[in-house]
Amino acid sequence: MASDDIIIEFDDVHKSFDENEVLRGLTFDVPKGKVTTILGPSGSGKSVLLKHIIGVLKADSGTVQVLGEDVAQLNRAGVQALRKRIGVLFQSAALFDSMSVLENVAFGLRMHTKMPDEQIRAKVTECLKRVNLVGVEDRAPSDLSGGMRKRAALARAIAMDPAIILYDEPTTGLDPKTANVVGDLILDIHKQMGITAVVVTHDMPLALRISDKIALIYQGVIASQGTPKEIETSEEDIIRRFLRGEL
Repeated sequence: MASDDIIIEFDDVHKSFDENEVLRGLTFDVPKGKVTTILGPSGSGKSVLLKHIIGVLKADSGTVQVLGEDVAQLNRAGVQALRKRIGVLFQSAALFDSMSVLENVAFGLRMHTKMPDEQIRAKVTECLKRVNLVGVEDRAPSDLSGGMRKRAALARAIAMDPAIILYDEPTTGLDPKTANVVGDLILDIHKQMGITAVVVTHDMPLALRISDKIALIYQGVIASQGTPKEIETSEEDIIRRFLRGEL
């Protein structure tokens, strides 16, 4: 990697699906220990970018390095080892309906560690406290509000003490008050645990409030990037058009 301060690095990455070129020479890096937010209109390549980070997709050309590893060069075991160091908060929360909240949060711990049940329960309780969700261990996900499901999913994402958390549209479908709570939690987790965050969102107020760095992806490349203040005050046409909802 170019620097110990860079935890994820895309270098001239191309990715096509049949004749549809989604990433068109994307170059981008994520600084360690920071909150980096990726903005962009639908179909611009945001989700494809996330899938390259966790090794679901591999670049047609160019390189993707994550935590010092060239993802395309990893075998199956290597990809699985990398994924253990990355937490993911999915847009839909993606909790297992057939499991209690406790079992959802404990899922990775049971799959990938040999922790005894008592220690797992203590870890789950700790994670639920971090997201301000206590006393719901035995409830089903269907009994929780949308905001509570997001928080339970975030507790699951941090249970393995990851180096990186990927947030895929974390406030989609939430009312403004609950969206603010989720934004606060992202910041709290980042500050308390020192986890690098990559946030994909359409929520501009969220991006401006929580980010150290914002990047706008458009037509498969990073069209602009900077601090929240630089993005908010930018006179670049591509930024102004995005902020006006014209892209």
